[in-house]
Amino acid sequence: MADLTTLESLLEMGFDRNRAERAVASTGNQGIEQAMDWLMEHENDTDIDEPYKPSVLAAPDDDQTGTQDASLGGTAGVASGEGTQVGDADKKAMTEEEKQQQVKSLSQTDPLPVCVRLEELMRLKQAERRERERAEELEKEKQRRKQGQELQQIRNKLHDDDMKKLAELRQREKMEDKMARQRVIEKIARDREERAQKFGGGGTSSTSTSSVQPSPVSPTGQGPPPTKREYDESRIQVRLLDGSTLTAVFKAQEPLAAVHVYVQVNGNTPEGQEFTLLSPYPRHVYTDLDMEKPLKELGLVPSAVLVVTKK
Repeated sequence: MADLTTLESLLEMGFDRNRAERAVASTGNQGIEQAMDWLMEHENDTDIDEPYKPSVLAAPDDDQTGTQDASLGGTAGVASGEGTQVGDADKKAMTEEEKQQQVKSLSQTDPLPVCVRLEELMRLKQAERRERERAEELEKEKQRRKQGQELQQIRNKLHDDDMKKLAELRQREKMEDKMARQRVIEKIARDREERAQKFGGGGTSSTSTSSVQPSPVSPTGQGPPPTKREYDESRIQVRLLDGSTLTAVFKAQEPLAAVHVYVQVNGNTPEGQEFTLLSPYPRHVYTDLDMEKPLKELGLVPSAVLVVTKK
């Protein structure tokens, strides 16, 4: 068994001759381990089972090569044919020695038979290959998970950007709505000032006219009765739909629409809900025409209680 060559050892292990010859030639006949490594690395090659043809270099010049080898060896005057035989014999002897040395070292390393040792070596090589493939699969799985996490981070960022844009849009809509209501309030305030200026002059003349009228004589003879007080403000309390109340002070010459807008802005009435106002005692539902009348004209001065009701 110790005299087996690398090729014979591969054949004993069950390898195909074509593959064994190709492995021995490809590794330069360096030993059984190198040949087995080459077979396991190239077992999936497409041309592994093609007929092996050993390469022949400088075949026509064998005589000349042998002559040169003989001359270098110090054998002057030897024929070219004899030189070739001597060179081939030396080369062959060296190759056999190397083979025997490899087998001998392998036998000394492990007391088991060479075939058993080679089978064990092959199992170790296959285990190493499986371990390497498993490590590659683990690395691929890590890369796949990393790519998945990066993709999920990109999706989360896009979602957050969309939510921020939506929040900004809603905030902008609220600001625009608030500005629109503020413009309505300012317009009502301007109308109120204009009405105050307009009705204020008339009220003064009426007051002066009434002052020249003779006051009735008191039956008791204690002087004239006190004059009726003129109020220029009205304290309005509004009862909302949910039972809560709002209280605010308005000018006596302000229209009832000012109270309606105040309730719309500061109350908790649902957006888009149409409502109107009514006076409970005596019960009176105010119409759209009443909204343009001043509070004083509607009898809501100096104070009044109004109730919000749905239209």
